[in-house]
Amino acid sequence: MATSSIPEESFLSALHSSLPQILPQFLMNRRWFGGKARVIHSVELSDVVPFCPNTLRSYFILANVRYASGPAETYDIPLIRRSGELPGRNTEPASELRLRPDIVLDDALSDDQFLTSLLGAMAQGLSFRGAKGEIRAVSTNTLRSLWQPSQGPLTPSLMRAEQSNSSVAYDQRLVLKLFRRVEEGLNPDLEIGSFLTERSAFRNVPPVAGYLEYLSAEGTRTSLGVLQGYVANQGDAWQFTLRALAEYYEKAQQVGCLAEREVPRGPILPLSGQAIPEEAKQRIGSYLDWTALLGRRTAELHIALASAQRDPDFTPQRFSQAEQQTFVNSALDLLTSNFDLLRCRKDGMPDHIRREADRVLNLEDDARQRFQILGRTKVSAMRTRIHGDYHLGQVLFTGDDFVIIDFEGEPARSLEERRQKRSPLQDVAGMLRSFHYAAYTPLLQADVKGMLDDKLRALGDWGHYWQDWVSATFLKAYLELAGTSSFIPTNREELALLLDVYLLDKAVYELGYELNNRPSWVRIPLEGIAQLLLHPS
Repeated sequence: MATSSIPEESFLSALHSSLPQILPQFLMNRRWFGGKARVIHSVELSDVVPFCPNTLRSYFILANVRYASGPAETYDIPLIRRSGELPGRNTEPASELRLRPDIVLDDALSDDQFLTSLLGAMAQGLSFRGAKGEIRAVSTNTLRSLWQPSQGPLTPSLMRAEQSNSSVAYDQRLVLKLFRRVEEGLNPDLEIGSFLTERSAFRNVPPVAGYLEYLSAEGTRTSLGVLQGYVANQGDAWQFTLRALAEYYEKAQQVGCLAEREVPRGPILPLSGQAIPEEAKQRIGSYLDWTALLGRRTAELHIALASAQRDPDFTPQRFSQAEQQTFVNSALDLLTSNFDLLRCRKDGMPDHIRREADRVLNLEDDARQRFQILGRTKVSAMRTRIHGDYHLGQVLFTGDDFVIIDFEGEPARSLEERRQKRSPLQDVAGMLRSFHYAAYTPLLQADVKGMLDDKLRALGDWGHYWQDWVSATFLKAYLELAGTSSFIPTNREELALLLDVYLLDKAVYELGYELNNRPSWVRIPLEGIAQLLLHPS
């Protein structure tokens, strides 16, 4: 497709004058834009970096988005310059930006030539200057072991599963993830991925083969993307788990109700110290073996992340009283806001969920005291770098193993927060909460469809049974491998406290999320909070 004959200087002038006015609507139609619930006040172009390795005219736009309230955000927007009318193309809705009748910009990630050129730039180590800085395309030694330009071009394809970022697969050799909302500093996905690839023996992560970064005139770095080895897979562990649960529930319906004595009612930590009953092994099947493997891989990840001795960004550190209190204060603030929201919303809930909400609201003081105990406890275990947003969807199932992906951390947190050292037990808590969600997802999906009859309701105990023995299996395998590590408390009471507090904090977070996004799912965090407060470890 021909590019515009408009001189570059004239085009850049039109870009700076017109693009900020039309970007807000463009952003609102992007899946990766995180400010849809906020009112955009203005957009300013922080820099425009021409990317012209050939006749293709494309640009990396760094756009600073200011809102009517709250902090501003910077987005990385690669655009390609075209002229005339665009033919029909398989892109996201409203993907074009028309600066003038004769100047059209489009999402560059929808253009194969741009994507091919971008990979080539990384292989060659090219840099591209903008008005206020430059973009560096960098490769590592790993790239040469995965692909070299002399082997011929790779066919790019934009992956559709991403939400907050954009990923491009190059055949089944490489994946380029472009970070959309960017902040000054190293993105943890690049930072931790590089550490694990280059400085550890842990191989159950995609190897880092290169990266894109913006280097300002002042010398500050902003991560724009990471190039990784492609991991052949059969979907993520969430999908794998739901398939296993479908078989489990099908068998459970044939058996009927569980006896009351068969359903574990105690906390997970003591349960993980028990032998798994043969009956549970038969009922849950091979998924228990996979769960144990996931527990070991999680422990291996944490051991690798704690292995640095002289790197201030990775060397384990002790908890300070101030850091503990900061976490406690944050947890208490979240508890207050989400319980207040629950009080406002509960009257509109179905009777059985409203009763559960009332039960949980009556436990607010207990929850508050649980967090406050941590503030008064001297934590002996070390804090390290962790995954930060660990759940079944962040793990790929290869058919015979698990590969852990996406080390960015919780997207709502700032980059500085996501790079902080924390207890690896926060990752463990995230996975345990994910098992709870998985156990009840098939039942809730049936409920939403109006299919939850009395027979299906009886499967609730089967869900509890599955969740407890799967969680206990995961935790048992994890502690068997990581139990003597510096980041695991040697005192059983301290271990129980930390695990309970992180589980509770996660469930309280989920409560707010479900109230705001999926009210029909709020029973999962409600049940999780009640279990933790009524049956502490």
